[in-house]
Amino acid sequence: MTIIASLLQRADRRSAPEPAFAHCDLPCGVYDPAQARIEAESVKAIMQKYHDADDEVFRTRALLIKEERAELVKHHLWVLWTDYFKPEHLEQFPQLHESFWKATKLAGESKHSTDVAVADQLLSCIEEISNIFWKTKE
Repeated sequence: MTIIASLLQRADRRSAPEPAFAHCDLPCGVYDPAQARIEAESVKAIMQKYHDADDEVFRTRALLIKEERAELVKHHLWVLWTDYFKPEHLEQFPQLHESFWKATKLAGESKHSTDVAVADQLLSCIEEISNIFWKTKE
């Protein structure tokens, strides 16, 4: 092995990150279903603006932004579901799995819908999840 290869190998070992192990993304207390709710409120507001607009360029932009926001709703819900909630929460609140399934399905439906009622249903599901979330914090 050349000197340069040996130095590079040692440098690689020193700069390689040590594996970290944690049960969540950051120390507990950083999760909040409000992130999903805010994005879902944006989805609803965009749907309303879409229906109120006559400008086709505006409407097209609204659809694209709505789809991005609906995807963010799904992201925030999945972070809560996969990183925050634990088996003991599911034992305490057996409806939790169904609530998340329904909410993420509605977020997906919001991506290809302009029906404000879909957004209202999504917000209702997020509210249910939020209520359970805060009960787990008591």
